[in-house]
Amino acid sequence: MMEERSGLTVDVTSPMVRMDQVTHVYVTDQEASLAVEKIDFSVNTGEFVSLVGPSGCGKTTILSMIAGLLRPAAGQVMLQGQLVNGPSPEVGYMLQQDYLFPWRTIMDNALLGLELSNSVDEAARERTRLLLEGMGLGGKEHLHPSQLSGGMRQRVALVRTLATNPGLLLLDEPFSALDYQTKLQLEDLVVQTLREREKTAILVTHDLSEAIAVSDRVIVMGRNPGHIRRTFEIPDSIREAQPFYAREQPGFNELFHEIWGELEASGAKE
Repeated sequence: MMEERSGLTVDVTSPMVRMDQVTHVYVTDQEASLAVEKIDFSVNTGEFVSLVGPSGCGKTTILSMIAGLLRPAAGQVMLQGQLVNGPSPEVGYMLQQDYLFPWRTIMDNALLGLELSNSVDEAARERTRLLLEGMGLGGKEHLHPSQLSGGMRQRVALVRTLATNPGLLLLDEPFSALDYQTKLQLEDLVVQTLREREKTAILVTHDLSEAIAVSDRVIVMGRNPGHIRRTFEIPDSIREAQPFYAREQPGFNELFHEIWGELEASGAKE
């Protein structure tokens, strides 16, 4: 079934993301380096999938290809049945750094994506204000980034990403620079927000317990070149709990050690 979204015609019966035998090579003046080889997986609408693996296994490269920032050397990347040929308004990308402009207010930073697509009107401003309020930032719209904590700044970055209403969120270690308490709070907030809005998400993280706590599936990658070693389905009892409490569910520690063993076998030192 086809639907019109963000000016695009998409097949809503197809997986949100499909990578079909994707290979990517980085080429410099001195050498060509095989980054990932024959990556093959799909992510259904509404799923939360995490990629874990050793540094240099191509996790961020995969996100960049899904976002349309890189083109694969071979294979296809599909977004809702359409070939990815460049950036799409259906995809939001959130990074470890918040990249807020210090001279702009919180509201103006949150509206940036909408500004770039010439989509700012009163209705959009009100939706963005409600998003900020939902993130615990109500009444702070007129402050500047230097007046907020690191966790609050990341919440603004999430609002900026959500304000354009993408169907898919790519999260590249968005909590890794935060203290542990703030990290746990944001995990709960992000997962709750994405579930309520029926968003699809792919997370890259070095934190294995985080990957298990927030995900429907965890994909373990190996390197030299980057490849998929194994996919783990998260049991319903863990998946349906809030991330903070998911770590206390029966079977969590056993699953952690099983995935850890796979990471060790891949050469990860994380």
